[in-house]
Amino acid sequence: MPSVTHDDAPPLADLMPWSVAPPRLGRGWPTAPDAASLKARWDALVKAEGPDRETLFGPSRSRTLTSAVTQLPGRSGGTGRLARESGPCPEPVRVLAAPFDEQWLIPDHRLIDSARPELWRVADERQVFVVEQAAAPESSGPVLLASPVLPLTPPHGPRFGRVRPLYRRPGGVEPNLAPGLPEHIGERLGTGPAGPLDVLAWVLAAARPGPHGIEVPLTSDPETWAHGVETGRRVLRLTHRNGDRPKLPGGRRPYVRAPLPPRPLELLYDREEESLLVGDGRVSPVPADSWDFHVGGVRVLQEWFDRRTETAEPGTLEAVRPTSWPQTWTSELLELITALALLAELRPRQAELTVREAITTADLRKAGVLPVPDAARKPATVLDHHEEGPEGQFTLL
Repeated sequence: MPSVTHDDAPPLADLMPWSVAPPRLGRGWPTAPDAASLKARWDALVKAEGPDRETLFGPSRSRTLTSAVTQLPGRSGGTGRLARESGPCPEPVRVLAAPFDEQWLIPDHRLIDSARPELWRVADERQVFVVEQAAAPESSGPVLLASPVLPLTPPHGPRFGRVRPLYRRPGGVEPNLAPGLPEHIGERLGTGPAGPLDVLAWVLAAARPGPHGIEVPLTSDPETWAHGVETGRRVLRLTHRNGDRPKLPGGRRPYVRAPLPPRPLELLYDREEESLLVGDGRVSPVPADSWDFHVGGVRVLQEWFDRRTETAEPGTLEAVRPTSWPQTWTSELLELITALALLAELRPRQAELTVREAITTADLRKAGVLPVPDAARKPATVLDHHEEGPEGQFTLL
């Protein structure tokens, strides 16, 4: 059976047609690896007055202390001028700050240069955000990530590409799939329509770089489809954990062998001992595949560590941070090592995924699935709730 060629494989942009650029903050201080620092930063901001508040805030073209903005959909952040703000910090929420790096964000529209409200409107416990990764020579990681929380444009390091929500409406309603695609796949497989999570799982398993962007070979062979969906569901469980903690087999699980220091400044790897050296601390065993895991040409573990230990300019809000390494970061580090190791173990299964009986772009055009209607590339209209406009006004969307 022939494998599908790049020329035959449909582009991801046609299979999941609605996409949005990730939110862009314009300033680094509204995000942090811990929520307590964000509340302390907010308190420092609202206690400052006049020019001091403006300096701490970090104005940009899009946001100043006098910007009039709407409320973030589904959030309780204020809409009055930030120059007059004196209230408590909006409750921080989890976001994807970088590949495999969930952090916290103050969800206040006045702090965010480009918030992408259409993404916030569909962010809930059912949503899965598919995030494109920039291609790079050393990228051993996936070309797509699946996140349960909203991704942000990182201030530095590898930048995210387009964000493709799995669902166009809250509550897991209206899959962001080409109209007719699930039915056509099901018809070719001899089953009912393919479920949205099965299609997503296949996409995560089969997606690969192509000459014109990310492409996704499709199959009408039931055995190949089942193999790809099972592989993709394993990927999904590791990149979209929702609180689940992955585990390596006994004897391969990483543990803290020497306590991490209060302020580790360097991260090294001992290949012979399979040990991660965190300052004077030591974590082992750490598989080489975890240490060598790159996304966008950047080593994931190193980038994760650097974001928690990088030097901040004294007197800035970024400098408000834990004075010592929190225990929660150690737990997150162990989980990250495990997830990267297990994802690396899945790479051979993905590489061996030979697409038999391919469903090609030409097939989808013949079936009327392609070209995708223009409306499918735009956000769905949300009419079921009010959102607060500038200065407390209300707007019906």
